[in-house]
Amino acid sequence: MEKPDRDYTHARRAEDEYRQLIMQFPDSKLLPEAKQRLLEVQEVLAEREFRVGRFYYLRESYPAAIARLRSVVDRYPLYSQADEALYLLGQAYEGEIAMVRSRKGNEVAKARMIQEFTNGAAESYSRIVTRYPLMNRMEDAKARLEALHQPVPKPTKTAVAQNKAEEDSRRETGMFGKVMRNFQKHPDVAQATKVGDPTLVDPQMVSATEVVQKAANAMRGTSTPADNNAVSIETVGKGAPPANQAAPRSDTANPERPVDNSAAPPPAPDPNELKPNVAPDPNELKPNVADESGQALPPPQQVNELAPGANQAIPDAAKTGDGKTSDTASSANEPADDAAVSSSKRKKKKGLRKIVPF
Repeated sequence: MEKPDRDYTHARRAEDEYRQLIMQFPDSKLLPEAKQRLLEVQEVLAEREFRVGRFYYLRESYPAAIARLRSVVDRYPLYSQADEALYLLGQAYEGEIAMVRSRKGNEVAKARMIQEFTNGAAESYSRIVTRYPLMNRMEDAKARLEALHQPVPKPTKTAVAQNKAEEDSRRETGMFGKVMRNFQKHPDVAQATKVGDPTLVDPQMVSATEVVQKAANAMRGTSTPADNNAVSIETVGKGAPPANQAAPRSDTANPERPVDNSAAPPPAPDPNELKPNVAPDPNELKPNVADESGQALPPPQQVNELAPGANQAIPDAAKTGDGKTSDTASSANEPADDAAVSSSKRKKKKGLRKIVPF
């Protein structure tokens, strides 16, 4: 593990390993040592986050500073400079107040934003008074609360005793040790507390974007949800559970929507409607409609239907003057002779001429 201003990869991995040891093996004999090592690792990680937040504060990037400093005080409450981080957090909120007052715009919206930042600063200063009453920024926090016209809380005896035990367990590094630290790779963990329980689960952190969105919502007068990904839980009353309901069907009427049983009248025909100009089909089959006497009419005669006895009848046009039928009419009803068929083939062959190429 390197110093807070160096790569923190090993420090983060060490924190994860110590947390798993404490949570998975609560009866292990290594538990006290693992907790103390975890407090030292978290002291280094908290120092790193505090330095980043202070850098943003000096650059007047207040939303980023607020996000970083709130991460320090929420994730590592046993940090040796937690009071300094809270005081700097209040100063960042006051910096936002000064920037809002210097801008021109709607006075009502500006008043809402100022109130939002004032509440944040008062919360930070009040936390110093109630949680860290024996640390250096105690009196400064009280002065800032009075300047903001906010009530000054009083610390409890339990909070005073807890903070006293934490401060007494810390060790101070001498002058020679501080000089030698400049030539060493490992960080100085003498300020890490020896009492209290380390943080095993990280709380929900706040980003700079969320800080800006919260301020914008306060300017518009709308409330900001605490967590957009929160899961709501429905509480069911005691007693027997209700019976299962049948699955809804598409053909079932909706009880919430009234059903209109009145049949709608058919629409009147439009006289201007264009109709296709198509002649009726003579071959279309039509139903046998009864006549006035109630008897069904016979089906219409088909065009291609052969009537019975048609082959026996001889048309009058085929008869000659002496009452005899002509060859044409007789040949139509009698089979052809073999001699006639062969003579017709010879006539066709004589009609063909041989084509000689040039």
